[in-house]
Amino acid sequence: MSVFTAAADQSVCAPLPVLGRDVTVPLVTGGEVTYAALDYAASAPALQRVWDDVAAYAPYYGSVHRGAGYLSQLSTDLFENARKTVADFLGCRPDDQVVFTRSTTDSLNLLARALPADCQVFVFETEHHASLLPWQDAHVTYLNAPRTPQQAVAALERALADRDPYGPALVCVTGASNVTGELWPVRELATAAHAHGARIVLDAAQLAPHHPVSLRDLDVDWVAFSGHKLYAPFGSGVLAGRADWLRAAEPYLAGGGASRKVSRRQDGGVDVEWHDSAARHEAGSPNVIGAYSIAAACRALTEAGWDTLVAREQHLVRRVRAGLAEVPQVKVLSLFGDDAPRVGVISFVVEGWNSSHFAAALSAEYGIGVRDGLFCAHPLVRTLLGTDPQTQGECGAPEAAPGEKSLNAIRVSFGAGTPDEHVERFVTAVRELVTDGAKWTYRTEGGRCVPAV
Repeated sequence: MSVFTAAADQSVCAPLPVLGRDVTVPLVTGGEVTYAALDYAASAPALQRVWDDVAAYAPYYGSVHRGAGYLSQLSTDLFENARKTVADFLGCRPDDQVVFTRSTTDSLNLLARALPADCQVFVFETEHHASLLPWQDAHVTYLNAPRTPQQAVAALERALADRDPYGPALVCVTGASNVTGELWPVRELATAAHAHGARIVLDAAQLAPHHPVSLRDLDVDWVAFSGHKLYAPFGSGVLAGRADWLRAAEPYLAGGGASRKVSRRQDGGVDVEWHDSAARHEAGSPNVIGAYSIAAACRALTEAGWDTLVAREQHLVRRVRAGLAEVPQVKVLSLFGDDAPRVGVISFVVEGWNSSHFAAALSAEYGIGVRDGLFCAHPLVRTLLGTDPQTQGECGAPEAAPGEKSLNAIRVSFGAGTPDEHVERFVTAVRELVTDGAKWTYRTEGGRCVPAV
């Protein structure tokens, strides 16, 4: 039974239509059930609105930027208008650039390639690997996991003040944790970075789908996010922000589109003049449909209204947290505590359960899709579980059989397309599995727990 009153429920909007909302899956116990997709933090289902917009454009698909034909010109306009839509969605400043990439990981690796010489990078161990690992060629300072937002700001200020030499510096920080869902003090961290002559890039992969993001309001220098977490199809991403480092850097990829002029030299070599616009880092035929799908998602979320979307998601967050709190064997993972603001991402462990076994039972017996593992944030999960942060681990399930100890966690995540029924089914399933145990027998196959047949 829901912890909310009927009046409160009526004040919350319906979920946005997404692809797959009517897909049914088989249960090992017999029959079928509508699939409950509760793994939004990995990939959110595409909005129906986005899919419809892409389908409407598909017959007019054409090459971009260099075609004289009508469809090429139409596709070029659509591609560049998508750039403007994304800029508006992110509150970009007049001189900011929007570069289309493949993903958040691709965006941050692009920025890593554009760092000036001798740039120092500061990053918390709490980051997703997409923002933890791209800086290997720079001088990197990894900061320990803070236990309050205030500790995060203070730790960054100390690290920046102590840096030697006092040269160019970049801070990389997440907006919302992909493990705990907790919101980070981005504006305060940006203020601290700028006070010490550093720049800051925001990993908004988990923030942008759940909360408005504005470079101007947050005062960050760059923001990166992925289309597949923003209710758009796979294969598209964005890096948006200050243009100077991007203009000064060698192109991320060398090829057509990035080059303005190419000529042969008398000695047989080649001289290249590169673009200084976003095209400098978009060599090759661009993913026009990917860019258009991101823009369509930006429009859909903006038109739905952030106040309404956030209110509905917080309704779901409260329900999940209340349901898990009713099961003493469940421990929810958190850095900043129960009162910290968060998006619809919650990780937990269950006493007496291997995490892979629990996730497998949710899927096979209830038709619920969650994620188990280290969530490509190994140091953070190790810290939250109280194990050695330096312990080696794999993304995915451990080599552990049902009932054996697991060093991993379970993550449930949801968003604008999640029906209340999916959340209620999840809460019920957790309670029943802990109380009654699994109804089926499971075995380990390829490092994962799967139903025995």
